[in-house]
Amino acid sequence: MVDASVRRALGRAATGRALDTDEAAALLTARGEALDELFRVAGGIRDAGLRDAGRPGVVTYSKKVFVPLTRLCRDRCHYCTFATVPHRLPAAYLERDEVLAIAREGAAQGCKEALFTLGDRPEERWPAARRWLDERGYDSTLDYLRACAVAVLEETGLLPHLNPGVLSWSELQRLKPVAPSMGMMLETTATRLWSEPGGPHFGSPDKEPAVRLRVLDDAGRVGVPFTTGILIGIGENLTERVDALFAIRRAMREYGHLQEVIVQNFRAKPDTAMRGMPDAELHDLAATVAVARVLLGPKARIQAPPNLIAGEYDLLLRAGIDDWGGVSPVTPDHVNPERPWPQLDELAARTASAGFTLRERLTVYPEYVRAGGPWLDPRLLPHVTALADPATGLAVEEARPVGRPWQEPEEVFGGRTDLHATIDVTGRTEDRRGDFDSVYGDWSEVAGKVTPEALAVRAGVPGTGGADADLRAGLRLAATDPAALLAPAHEAKALALFGADGPALDELCRLADDARRDAVGDDVTYVVNRNINFTNVCYVGCRFCAFAQRESDADAFRLSLGQVADRAEEAWTAGATEVCLQGGIDPKMPVTGYADIVRAIKARVPGMHVHAFSPMEIVTAAAKAGVPVREWLGMLREAGLDTIPGTAAEILDDDVRWVLTKGKLPAAAWVDVVSTAHELGIRSSSTMMYGHVDHPGQWLAHFRVLAGVQDRTGGFTEFVALPFVHTNAPIYLAGIARPGPTWRENRVVHAMARLLLHGRIDNIQCSWVKLGDTGTVEMLRGGCNDLGGTLMEETISRMAGSGNGSARTEEQLRGIAEAAGRPFRKRTTAYGHAGA
Repeated sequence: MVDASVRRALGRAATGRALDTDEAAALLTARGEALDELFRVAGGIRDAGLRDAGRPGVVTYSKKVFVPLTRLCRDRCHYCTFATVPHRLPAAYLERDEVLAIAREGAAQGCKEALFTLGDRPEERWPAARRWLDERGYDSTLDYLRACAVAVLEETGLLPHLNPGVLSWSELQRLKPVAPSMGMMLETTATRLWSEPGGPHFGSPDKEPAVRLRVLDDAGRVGVPFTTGILIGIGENLTERVDALFAIRRAMREYGHLQEVIVQNFRAKPDTAMRGMPDAELHDLAATVAVARVLLGPKARIQAPPNLIAGEYDLLLRAGIDDWGGVSPVTPDHVNPERPWPQLDELAARTASAGFTLRERLTVYPEYVRAGGPWLDPRLLPHVTALADPATGLAVEEARPVGRPWQEPEEVFGGRTDLHATIDVTGRTEDRRGDFDSVYGDWSEVAGKVTPEALAVRAGVPGTGGADADLRAGLRLAATDPAALLAPAHEAKALALFGADGPALDELCRLADDARRDAVGDDVTYVVNRNINFTNVCYVGCRFCAFAQRESDADAFRLSLGQVADRAEEAWTAGATEVCLQGGIDPKMPVTGYADIVRAIKARVPGMHVHAFSPMEIVTAAAKAGVPVREWLGMLREAGLDTIPGTAAEILDDDVRWVLTKGKLPAAAWVDVVSTAHELGIRSSSTMMYGHVDHPGQWLAHFRVLAGVQDRTGGFTEFVALPFVHTNAPIYLAGIARPGPTWRENRVVHAMARLLLHGRIDNIQCSWVKLGDTGTVEMLRGGCNDLGGTLMEETISRMAGSGNGSARTEEQLRGIAEAAGRPFRKRTTAYGHAGA
């Protein structure tokens, strides 16, 4: 008899209704007729997905070689026989020639994937691993992995799939150019299996579920086609198993990068701590596959390893899989060496007997092959397209890999290169880019990450920090020791001041203006400069950005080096002393491109100050080049870079950052870039963009981060408050962000910037582009001393919908200062006195 909870959950699944955790867990217990019905539902969802994908009835696999780059690992998983100790190995790592020998044998037999499997960061546990890397000139296992992947691409043509374990955002950026896909099993979200003695992951720092979930998100932010999955039967309960599937679904929906989900059954191995545990039962595996299919939906590609299912091919196909994973005619499964791969002929026959056709795919799934650019680095595209059927994205089975150069594509310049001028006349072609519904992830998942505090701000609910006593105390402290408001002990006072309105707000602005006068005097400063946006092609998918375009969009452009130098020369002739350069994260930007831009400007106009490249541009370019940020910045400095803009900061709080930006660098990476620049003598501005999905507590935290950097390096020249321009911003068009800050918030943020950063950052700049002339005058009366620059062109804010134009003459800026009743002075980028 079918349990009532199973029957109810089956009914909901059969009618396409969403399941909660309890219902999904109930379905895991389905057996007999109930399991058959679950298979029917799951199989129908799978079949619909294959029809939508254009390959009805097709089950895929990848023909691969398995490259065990190192079997050393810093973790101690209690079921693993892959990881071992140095004295049991002939060497800590495979030599490069050994890697290539495996790959060449695979290529000769028609394999197209080189699956690199290795332990997590073994050099951090084993001196033998550290010594091996040092002797060969590699800083880390990941450095060596990257080098081997390039060698495989260039010398054999096999496509690397990398499984190095836990990776940071920066490390994913660094490896993306050398591998079409990567992977890491989530395994479980049951923290107790990691934290409690005796658990299968106890003593394994890389198996903490929160850490592994962060990797899934970071892979999505970087845009890596990624494989993950769960391992069942390691001690998790049914609710924990379902929770892992829900976590995978969330990441899949938010970023669209999870190309496949593996449901793998635990098989006990001798000589492990878990050798006495029973294997996961195959009907339990099949039920889990079916529940995964129901939860993850028709677009998910779900895999079960064919060498771990004891010949029960039909059972797993009925349960809803559509992929058998990687199968090798050359190498064993080094993780499960006791379980040989099935022969491909047998796999095809067993698949056909269940009514399906077996087709070979590449390591990267067809959907990502066809999409191309956003997911695949341009240096990989020739390798992938040589092996792929352009119509289906599947492998051309008779194709044989051939080594190809791993190199930059030829640059193509052009597009709407007059956008800087025509944006003020004809405007943008469309209010949003053509891939609006996909590039930013699932908007419902994004909306669910907005904090309650930010939702309250959007709804106009008064904050909790505005108690009269705290407000009065905050004003007193602002008058006597304003920078002390950053201290945690005074947080309530600072938050109360962020909520100030009416007479209290007027008093706050008066105190800020007093602090301004004490710090820098009465002069209103400005620089004669020109903005140059050298490209707006970008696939990062920042949800607030209306500037970024796809290569094929009508408003997309790329400037040549000559065009950039022409604009710099025009600016010099017009009296500019600075050019400010920023662009989209263009995947076709060559590794040398940023330094080439600087050199082109310096060659044409040697005296021009080059203020260029946001931390996001710097960190992604360094990753693409495969060098540390410090080395990359040193190369830019040698080319002639003078200072960098402290943009791409937005809000330096990852809770709001990942809602706002999707793929941008984490807050810690931003801090690392600007701090490193300062240490190298490259100063920067600092910024904060506010008024979107943020709240005052995050503003305060942001100012604390900036203060900390300034205390360590002293490298910030100014702070610039940037009100969010909402009109064409995707996150506003999706109904998630509010329509920019209120007038009260603009006054508060500028005043608080002056007070909180008092004694640390003397110059507080207001943006006439975003505030307009009248608003700028008011900010000058509330703590600001700088107008920024003449700009000459401005595209980013104008694409977002700012209505305040793209340029100001010196006389127009003088008029703003005079309206505020203040003297007016030209400055250099670093705030020195400039000539008349």
